[in-house]
Amino acid sequence: MGSGGEHSGPEAKDRTPPGAAAPRPRVRLDLPRAPRRTLLPEYDPEAFGRLSERIARFLGTGRFIVWMTLIIILWVVWNVSAPLGLRFDQYPFIFLTLMLSLQASYAAPLILLAQNRQADRDRVTHEQDRKQNERSIADTEYLTREIAALRMGLGEVATRDWIRSELQDLVREMEEQRALFPHEGGPGSDEADR
Repeated sequence: MGSGGEHSGPEAKDRTPPGAAAPRPRVRLDLPRAPRRTLLPEYDPEAFGRLSERIARFLGTGRFIVWMTLIIILWVVWNVSAPLGLRFDQYPFIFLTLMLSLQASYAAPLILLAQNRQADRDRVTHEQDRKQNERSIADTEYLTREIAALRMGLGEVATRDWIRSELQDLVREMEEQRALFPHEGGPGSDEADR
Protein backbone atom coordinates (compact mmCIF):
# COMPACT_ATOMS: atom_id res chain seq x y z
CA MET A 1 0.00 0.00 0.00
CA GLY A 2 2.69 2.48 0.95
CA SER A 3 5.39 3.12 3.42
CA GLY A 4 3.28 5.38 5.66
CA GLY A 5 2.05 4.51 9.15
CA GLU A 6 -1.60 4.40 8.05
CA HIS A 7 -2.94 1.12 6.76
CA SER A 8 -6.38 0.36 5.57
CA GLY A 9 -8.15 -2.86 4.96
CA PRO A 10 -8.22 -6.06 6.98
CA GLU A 11 -4.47 -6.00 7.74
CA ALA A 12 -4.85 -2.86 9.84
CA LYS A 13 -7.61 -4.40 11.93
CA ASP A 14 -5.51 -7.49 12.56
CA ARG A 15 -2.55 -5.42 13.79
CA THR A 16 -4.58 -3.49 16.40
CA PRO A 17 -3.53 -4.78 19.81
CA PRO A 18 -6.33 -6.24 21.88
CA GLY A 19 -7.80 -3.76 24.34
CA ALA A 20 -6.79 -0.71 22.26
CA ALA A 21 -9.43 1.53 20.76
CA ALA A 22 -10.34 0.81 17.18
CA PRO A 23 -9.01 3.38 14.69
CA ARG A 24 -11.48 6.00 13.54
CA PRO A 25 -12.63 5.62 9.96
CA ARG A 26 -11.23 8.26 7.63
CA VAL A 27 -13.63 10.99 6.66
CA ARG A 28 -13.70 11.63 2.97
CA LEU A 29 -13.99 15.30 2.16
CA ASP A 30 -14.90 14.72 -1.47
CA LEU A 31 -18.17 12.96 -0.59
CA PRO A 32 -21.26 14.55 0.95
CA ARG A 33 -21.91 13.71 4.55
CA ALA A 34 -24.57 11.06 5.16
CA PRO A 35 -27.76 12.54 6.62
CA ARG A 36 -28.09 12.07 10.36
CA ARG A 37 -31.13 10.53 11.90
CA THR A 38 -32.88 12.72 14.45
CA LEU A 39 -35.85 12.19 16.66
CA LEU A 40 -37.21 15.66 15.90
CA PRO A 41 -39.57 16.07 12.97
CA GLU A 42 -37.99 17.62 9.90
CA TYR A 43 -39.60 20.48 8.05
CA ASP A 44 -38.76 22.83 5.24
CA PRO A 45 -38.10 26.27 6.75
CA GLU A 46 -38.95 28.04 3.50
CA ALA A 47 -42.33 26.30 3.20
CA PHE A 48 -43.07 27.04 6.85
CA GLY A 49 -42.04 30.66 6.35
CA ARG A 50 -44.28 31.04 3.30
CA LEU A 51 -47.19 29.50 5.25
CA SER A 52 -46.59 31.85 8.16
CA GLU A 53 -46.58 34.83 5.79
CA ARG A 54 -49.88 33.72 4.26
CA ILE A 55 -51.42 33.35 7.73
CA ALA A 56 -50.00 36.72 8.86
CA ARG A 57 -51.39 38.40 5.74
CA PHE A 58 -54.80 36.87 6.42
CA LEU A 59 -54.67 37.96 10.08
CA GLY A 60 -54.06 41.52 8.95
CA THR A 61 -57.13 41.77 6.73
CA GLY A 62 -60.64 42.99 7.32
CA ARG A 63 -61.92 39.59 6.23
CA PHE A 64 -60.28 37.98 9.30
CA ILE A 65 -61.83 40.56 11.61
CA VAL A 66 -65.28 39.99 10.10
CA TRP A 67 -64.97 36.18 10.35
CA MET A 68 -63.64 36.37 13.90
CA THR A 69 -66.46 38.72 14.93
CA LEU A 70 -69.09 36.45 13.37
CA ILE A 71 -67.65 33.36 15.09
CA ILE A 72 -67.60 35.09 18.48
CA ILE A 73 -71.16 36.39 18.04
CA LEU A 74 -72.41 32.94 17.00
CA TRP A 75 -70.50 31.36 19.92
CA VAL A 76 -72.03 33.73 22.47
CA VAL A 77 -75.55 33.59 20.99
CA TRP A 78 -75.47 29.78 20.82
CA ASN A 79 -74.23 29.40 24.39
CA VAL A 80 -76.78 31.87 25.74
CA SER A 81 -79.92 30.93 23.80
CA ALA A 82 -79.48 27.21 22.96
CA PRO A 83 -81.12 24.55 25.16
CA LEU A 84 -79.01 23.61 28.18
CA GLY A 85 -78.08 20.20 26.81
CA LEU A 86 -76.62 21.70 23.60
CA ARG A 87 -74.57 24.47 25.23
CA PHE A 88 -70.84 23.69 25.30
CA ASP A 89 -69.58 26.88 27.03
CA GLN A 90 -71.56 28.47 29.87
CA TYR A 91 -71.75 32.18 30.68
CA PRO A 92 -68.22 33.13 31.71
CA PHE A 93 -67.25 31.64 28.33
CA ILE A 94 -64.03 30.11 29.59
CA PHE A 95 -63.62 27.90 26.53
CA LEU A 96 -64.04 30.95 24.26
CA THR A 97 -61.36 32.77 26.25
CA LEU A 98 -59.10 29.75 25.96
CA MET A 99 -59.63 29.57 22.18
CA LEU A 100 -58.93 33.30 21.73
CA SER A 101 -55.77 32.99 23.85
CA LEU A 102 -54.64 30.00 21.82
CA GLN A 103 -55.27 31.87 18.58
CA ALA A 104 -53.33 34.89 19.89
CA SER A 105 -50.46 32.74 21.13
CA TYR A 106 -50.03 31.29 17.63
CA ALA A 107 -50.74 34.52 15.75
CA ALA A 108 -48.04 36.59 17.47
CA PRO A 109 -45.08 34.31 16.60
CA LEU A 110 -46.38 33.79 13.07
CA ILE A 111 -46.62 37.54 12.56
CA LEU A 112 -43.11 38.01 13.98
CA LEU A 113 -41.76 35.30 11.70
CA ALA A 114 -43.39 36.96 8.69
CA GLN A 115 -41.95 40.33 9.75
CA ASN A 116 -38.48 38.82 10.09
CA ARG A 117 -38.71 37.32 6.62
CA GLN A 118 -39.88 40.67 5.26
CA ALA A 119 -37.00 42.42 7.05
CA ASP A 120 -34.57 39.95 5.44
CA ARG A 121 -36.05 40.66 2.01
CA ASP A 122 -35.89 44.41 2.68
CA ARG A 123 -32.24 44.08 3.73
CA VAL A 124 -31.38 42.27 0.50
CA THR A 125 -33.32 44.82 -1.57
CA HIS A 126 -31.61 47.66 0.29
CA GLU A 127 -28.21 46.12 -0.40
CA GLN A 128 -29.03 45.73 -4.10
CA ASP A 129 -30.28 49.33 -4.25
CA ARG A 130 -27.09 50.53 -2.52
CA LYS A 131 -24.92 48.68 -5.05
CA GLN A 132 -26.99 50.07 -7.92
CA ASN A 133 -26.61 53.59 -6.51
CA GLU A 134 -22.84 53.09 -6.24
CA ARG A 135 -22.74 51.96 -9.88
CA SER A 136 -24.85 54.96 -10.91
CA ILE A 137 -22.57 57.36 -9.02
CA ALA A 138 -19.50 55.78 -10.63
CA ASP A 139 -21.11 56.05 -14.08
CA THR A 140 -22.08 59.67 -13.42
CA GLU A 141 -18.54 60.53 -12.31
CA TYR A 142 -17.13 58.83 -15.40
CA LEU A 143 -19.50 60.72 -17.70
CA THR A 144 -18.67 63.99 -15.92
CA ARG A 145 -14.96 63.41 -16.51
CA GLU A 146 -15.65 62.54 -20.16
CA ILE A 147 -17.73 65.70 -20.69
CA ALA A 148 -15.00 67.80 -19.06
CA ALA A 149 -12.42 66.20 -21.37
CA LEU A 150 -14.64 66.93 -24.39
CA ARG A 151 -15.06 70.55 -23.33
CA MET A 152 -11.32 70.92 -22.92
CA GLY A 153 -10.82 69.34 -26.33
CA LEU A 154 -13.45 71.58 -27.89
CA GLY A 155 -11.78 74.62 -26.37
CA GLU A 156 -8.85 74.01 -28.70
CA VAL A 157 -10.99 73.38 -31.81
CA ALA A 158 -12.01 76.25 -34.03
CA THR A 159 -15.76 76.72 -33.91
CA ARG A 160 -17.97 78.23 -36.57
CA ASP A 161 -18.53 81.38 -34.52
CA TRP A 162 -14.79 81.83 -33.94
CA ILE A 163 -14.03 81.40 -37.66
CA ARG A 164 -16.83 83.83 -38.54
CA SER A 165 -15.46 86.45 -36.15
CA GLU A 166 -11.92 86.00 -37.53
CA LEU A 167 -13.20 86.39 -41.09
CA GLN A 168 -15.13 89.52 -40.12
CA ASP A 169 -11.97 90.95 -38.54
CA LEU A 170 -10.05 90.23 -41.75
CA VAL A 171 -12.76 91.86 -43.87
CA ARG A 172 -12.61 94.98 -41.63
CA GLU A 173 -8.81 95.09 -41.93
CA MET A 174 -9.06 94.84 -45.70
CA GLU A 175 -11.64 97.61 -45.84
CA GLU A 176 -9.42 99.80 -43.66
CA GLN A 177 -6.44 99.10 -45.94
CA ARG A 178 -8.54 99.99 -49.01
CA ALA A 179 -9.53 103.23 -47.37
CA LEU A 180 -5.89 104.07 -46.55
CA PHE A 181 -4.36 102.74 -49.76
CA PRO A 182 -6.78 103.12 -52.69
CA HIS A 183 -6.05 101.10 -55.82
CA GLU A 184 -4.15 102.94 -58.48
CA GLY A 185 -5.25 101.08 -61.55
CA GLY A 186 -8.99 100.96 -61.00
CA PRO A 187 -11.23 97.93 -61.05
CA GLY A 188 -9.06 95.78 -63.36
CA SER A 189 -5.72 96.47 -61.76
CA ASP A 190 -5.59 93.32 -59.66
CA GLU A 191 -5.20 91.32 -62.87
CA ALA A 192 -1.85 92.99 -63.34
CA ASP A 193 -0.80 91.89 -59.88
CA ARG A 194 -1.15 88.28 -60.88
